[in-house]
Amino acid sequence: MMRPHSAPPLTLPAGHAHLWWAVPEHFTDPGELARYRSVLTDEERKKTDRFRFARDRQLCLLARVLARTTLSRYDGVGASDWRFRSNRYGRPAIETPTSSLHFNLSHTNGLVVCLVSRDREVGVDVEPRSRSGEWLDLANRFFSPGEAAALRQVEARDRPRRFLEYWTLKEAYIKARGMGLAIPLGDFSFDLPSQRPDDVQIQFAAALDDTPARWQFGVDLLGDHHLVATAVEVDAGTAIRITTHEAASPLL
Repeated sequence: MMRPHSAPPLTLPAGHAHLWWAVPEHFTDPGELARYRSVLTDEERKKTDRFRFARDRQLCLLARVLARTTLSRYDGVGASDWRFRSNRYGRPAIETPTSSLHFNLSHTNGLVVCLVSRDREVGVDVEPRSRSGEWLDLANRFFSPGEAAALRQVEARDRPRRFLEYWTLKEAYIKARGMGLAIPLGDFSFDLPSQRPDDVQIQFAAALDDTPARWQFGVDLLGDHHLVATAVEVDAGTAIRITTHEAASPLL
């Protein structure tokens, strides 16, 4: 049984969610990485080892350990004692021990994030700002008509960031719902303010069994190089306070 630095449990009050983040390049010590592998199950180690490149194996390892150590910060459970199950869409959740914690993970080159709260669904997505693509073509294929039209109105220099704001928000939402791409990305639409998207609104097609009042969304820079979007279930419109916390090396 291992808990992060044997620290006393942190509090996670109702109405709060915590976003933990870690930079993979800060976790390179071989002994440290060996300790991280030791807290995984045999099946988790096998899945981690399936990646061809060492960089991807390390990223997967760090994401799995960040989830375990993040949960252990709030409940009196060792990092190696958590067991997870996946639903039919592949979303992981706590199986044992019994806990009111809900979490979601995302990782990309240069950053791993874990969003955690109690008794509410959460979703998170992270993308590097350096990601390139044919933004208008992708929007026409995957976004709602309103989103694609709004993106066409954005100046070309600002279009990559605005596309990624839409994209990460959509990913965060379908992850919070636990259904992934079983929810068509064009069946819901975000309305982003023209400047900073501080007041993100969502609309749903009739086919989706959901209501805008159920969710709170946010998207912003984390550091200089990544955009992070969050989707958090709310209670009767009460705002959720999300705070960010760096998970520094060593995690254990």
